[in-house]
Amino acid sequence: METPLRVVLTDINPEVVAAWRAAFADTPGIEIRNGSILDEKVDAWVSPTNSRGRMDGGVDAVVKRHLGAGIQLRVQRAIRDGFAGNLPVGSAVCVPSGAVNPKFLISTPTMVTSSQNVSETLNVALACAAAFQAIHRQNDAEPGSIRSVALVGMGAQTGRVPARVCANLMWSGHTLFHDHQFADYDDLRATITAQLDDLEQAPAERRVRIHPPERGTSRG
Repeated sequence: METPLRVVLTDINPEVVAAWRAAFADTPGIEIRNGSILDEKVDAWVSPTNSRGRMDGGVDAVVKRHLGAGIQLRVQRAIRDGFAGNLPVGSAVCVPSGAVNPKFLISTPTMVTSSQNVSETLNVALACAAAFQAIHRQNDAEPGSIRSVALVGMGAQTGRVPARVCANLMWSGHTLFHDHQFADYDDLRATITAQLDDLEQAPAERRVRIHPPERGTSRG
């Protein structure tokens, strides 16, 4: 039987933490903490980035200081090799961290350029879904290599996404991890984009489950 993924949501912003507790209240297997991602002993950290993988602000900069400058080189090399140097929102790369903890860093853009205001977009849902898709892909390549992951409040700092919106969009992105495994990131983006109206029209306090396509690999 497949081991459930341990998911830790951690942030230094108490408003984000409170919003997560509301959004994920009925979601099993989620640990929520008020603290730094650097303190989490997990297999992978997820760092919100920009499309070029420049780790020069927000959580990216904190992670680069902790893991060393080489991590940005690995992220940018993966973006160059897999996406011709430009990682679209709704995609992610997973690279070895060079450390024992975490073993992997997953970089997923919430914005195209550094410090972009994404508060009026649905980029957080796309980025969160892409991060979990990257876990599927890594575990397909090396079964069991990622059994635990830590994420921060995506877009809530430099992207200026309100805490409640951030939490609900992350919940929407997370539901796809359990519902569906996509063939590629284009498929993932198309599925979410087709349902953007549902997300955009939802009040800030309401969550929206993104429904997987009929075709593909269902995960029940």
